[in-house]
Amino acid sequence: MMLLNTLQQHTEQPWLKHFIQIGDGNNQAFENASTLTLKNLKSLFNECQQPYSALDPQLLKNTIYSSDLESVESLESVINHTHLLIAKNAIIVQHPHCIAHLNTPPLISSIIAEFYIAALNQSMDSWDQATSATYLEQFIVDWLTKTYSMGDHSDGVFTSGGTQSNFMGLILARNCFARKYSKHNIVQDGLPEYCNKMRIICSDKSHFSVQKSAALMGIGVRSVVRVSTNIQGQMNTDELQRCIDTLKEQGLLPIAIVASAGTTDHGAIDDLQTIAKIAQQANIWYHVDSAYGGAVILSQQHKHRLSGIEKADSVAIDFHKLFFQTISCAAILLKDKNNFKNFCLHADYLNRKGDKYPNLVDKSITTTRRFDALKMYMTLKSVGAPTLGKMLDKLIRMTKHLANRLKEDKNFELCCDPLLTTLLFRLSSDYQHELSDEKFNKLHQTLRLQLLTSGDAVIAETKINGKIFLKFTLLNPCLIETDFDSLFSKIKSTAKKLIALNS
Repeated sequence: MMLLNTLQQHTEQPWLKHFIQIGDGNNQAFENASTLTLKNLKSLFNECQQPYSALDPQLLKNTIYSSDLESVESLESVINHTHLLIAKNAIIVQHPHCIAHLNTPPLISSIIAEFYIAALNQSMDSWDQATSATYLEQFIVDWLTKTYSMGDHSDGVFTSGGTQSNFMGLILARNCFARKYSKHNIVQDGLPEYCNKMRIICSDKSHFSVQKSAALMGIGVRSVVRVSTNIQGQMNTDELQRCIDTLKEQGLLPIAIVASAGTTDHGAIDDLQTIAKIAQQANIWYHVDSAYGGAVILSQQHKHRLSGIEKADSVAIDFHKLFFQTISCAAILLKDKNNFKNFCLHADYLNRKGDKYPNLVDKSITTTRRFDALKMYMTLKSVGAPTLGKMLDKLIRMTKHLANRLKEDKNFELCCDPLLTTLLFRLSSDYQHELSDEKFNKLHQTLRLQLLTSGDAVIAETKINGKIFLKFTLLNPCLIETDFDSLFSKIKSTAKKLIALNS
């Protein structure tokens, strides 16, 4: 009878095979799909020779756009098609010549956590959608606030990344300022009439999400005042103090100071201790963007460089960078958890006032949210914070060694000594010959793109004082120095070919 009922269910509901079943339900389809996917991924990494397939970008786009979404195939067929078209033409972040941006090869623990996150599909807004997950996220947040010495009244919540964390920190800065300045409640009453006088102070190397946040907050990009930096990208703290004094003399209202612990280009860590003192004396909200460099706290050799971060009102941290987690995984920490009340609005169907169990939506600007804290939990339990710190030590040490190598190579010009794990350099003047500065810049841009589309290397570019520099971002602790021998050779030979083609 049970077999007949099962057959009848599958006849009446043919979609059952597309879902994981509970109890005695047949999950063979799930097991088969998982096994095939794992087999394909294993072969992808085993056979990988380049960080990109070298497939012509237009051909790749055309092939993807030619997919017929009206034609339904077996999941096995779709998995194999995805492997051939998408996976084999993806950027392989595990390849040693993929060193462009701040995305890391993720730890196995993080990848396995994604299995659980996807299959369990917990939504982190309310306890009745994420029972164990709610407590686990809070457990990891408590570990974070302790690790960063934020104090007994601190708290945090997981976010999608540094952009969201910076946005939340600056929203709180704005709201808290208005409440102290004029007892104005922005949450209830909107922006005050003096909002056009509000100013956010950051360095000229701060992440662009500071400007984006100002735009979204309704005070405009022009409210962001940028302080100059030294050659290594660190904020000039003397100028910061003068900037605050000048703004106040002009009748303007500084509401936040944003310090960086790892700028995107230079990897610069500002003088967090001095900036904390300036912010405290001026009674201005102090936000630290440590999306890139926050992991330095785990390094016994370098953690002193984050001295002062514990005095911040808010801190942004990305775990999908130097904590080696899959995208996305990040958090914002607050020194005073009461400030999370700025984000707390109640809905009778979700997070009622007086609920017995915690609803994390009370601390977040998002409602539906992934269970990303599991990745950090499984990593801390299986890899350990000390080992993560040693991985970072190795990357910082290797970056310095590569910088010294570039200094000794007449083919290259180093922008500045690295502070974290980014390396800025360009071709030496020997390659410029009679090229104008503009054409020499263009050569670097073409060089980067040629290396990418040929599949040889994925490196980045940026502009410093009008000059285009190439950029390595070392986030792969499995790298060895000999990995760079062929890369430097390829950069030089490709540059010479490009010059010859245009001469």
